[in-house]
Amino acid sequence: MNQVVIIGAGPTGLTLAMLLAQRGIPVALVEASRNFRRTFRGEALMPSGLEAIEQMGLTDLVAQIPHCPLDAWEFIVEQRAIFRVDEPMEPGGQPCTLISQSPFLEGVLAEASKYPNFEFVAGTAVRDLVWQDDRVVGVILSDDRQIGADLVIGTDGRNSIVRDKANLTLATAAQSYDILWFKLASSPQFEAENIFYSVLAGDAGFGLFLGSEGQLQVGWTLHQEGRESKQWQQEDWGAKLAAASPEWLAAVFQQQADAIDRPFLLSVTVGRCPSWHAPGVLLLGDAAHPMSPIRAQGINMALRDAIVAANYLVPVLQQSLTGIDAILPQIQAEREPEIIEIQRLQRAEIAQGELLRNYPPLRYLLSRVVPHIPLLQQRIRQSWIDRQLQLRRGFTQVTLKV
Repeated sequence: MNQVVIIGAGPTGLTLAMLLAQRGIPVALVEASRNFRRTFRGEALMPSGLEAIEQMGLTDLVAQIPHCPLDAWEFIVEQRAIFRVDEPMEPGGQPCTLISQSPFLEGVLAEASKYPNFEFVAGTAVRDLVWQDDRVVGVILSDDRQIGADLVIGTDGRNSIVRDKANLTLATAAQSYDILWFKLASSPQFEAENIFYSVLAGDAGFGLFLGSEGQLQVGWTLHQEGRESKQWQQEDWGAKLAAASPEWLAAVFQQQADAIDRPFLLSVTVGRCPSWHAPGVLLLGDAAHPMSPIRAQGINMALRDAIVAANYLVPVLQQSLTGIDAILPQIQAEREPEIIEIQRLQRAEIAQGELLRNYPPLRYLLSRVVPHIPLLQQRIRQSWIDRQLQLRRGFTQVTLKV
C-alpha cells in the first residue's frame, strides 16, 4: 500500500483524506494551523456541492452543525428593490444552504480519524518538498521532520507552498477589486427570511446575508482604483453602508455603527495553473484554481475536486506505484473544463456589476423604470436565473465511483 501526504486541511484536503482513508489508503494530512477557526470561510453549498456531500455520506453531518438554507435573493439598486428570486430556483431542487465550515471540517476530521491508516499533523507547516531523481518523494516540515510519500497532494489554498516548491505556475486573472468582510449582530428584520441582498448605489456595492451561525455578514467590494482602497481602515463604515442602503437597511447599520469598525480584508486572487501536477505532486482546490468569491463556488468546486481525485487515485494506490504519475494529468483533464466555465461565468457576473457601476444612466433605468415595466423586469430576472442555474448545477457529472 502506498503513502499519500496531503498538505492543507480545508474542504478539499480533509474530504479527500477521508475518502482515501475509508478505502484503506495510508494518508498523512498536514495542516499549519492548530484549529479550523478563521475570520473568513466560505459558507454556501450550491446544489452541486450538496450533491457531493451526499455522495460522500456527509449529509447527516451537515444536519448536525449550524446550517440554514437561503430563502431568496434580492437585488437593490439606488435604494430600490429591482427583483427577487426565491429558493430553490428549480422545482424539486435544493436551495443554496449555508453551513458553518469550521464544525463541518471538524466533523470530517472525526470521521477520517476513525481509520488507523489516517494521521493528522496539526500546527506544523510544510517548509519544502523532498526530491529524488526529479520526482517528489515527501515533504519537510517546519520542525525538520520528514514524511515520505508516493504522492504529495497540495490542497493548501491560493497561496500554496506546495505549488511554489514544485515550481508549478499560477496564471492569474486581472482583478480590480478586493472584498472587505464585516460580521455584525443579527437584527429582527432578518429573522423571518434569510435573503441574500445584493446592493448597488453609485460606485458602492455590497452583499448581505444572515450566516449559518446567526451573524449578519457583509461583503463590500473594495475597488483598487478608489480612494477607499488605500484608506479603508479610516472610513466611517456605518455611515458608508447606510448611505448605500434603502431606509430599512440603513437603520440596521446605523444601530450597529459602533460595531462596524474592524472589517477583514479578503484579497481576491483568481486564476488557474496551466499544469496541476509534477512527478509525485498534484494540486487541487484553490491551490490549482483559486476561485472568485462571486456566487460562492469555492467550497463546491473543492468537494467535486476531491471526488474526482479519489476516483482516479484509489485504484492505482491499491495496486501499484508505477501508475501514479500517469493518472495525474487525467484528473486535471476531467476537472479543468468545469473550472474554466465556472470562472468564465464569474467574470461575466463581475462585468455586469462593473457596467452598472460605471454607467449611472443604466442604474437609473434599472431603479426607476424597470420596476414599472413587468415584462422587462421579468426578462431581466429570468436572465439572471439562467446564469445562476449553470453555476449551481456545475458543468459536468461528478459521481463517486470507488
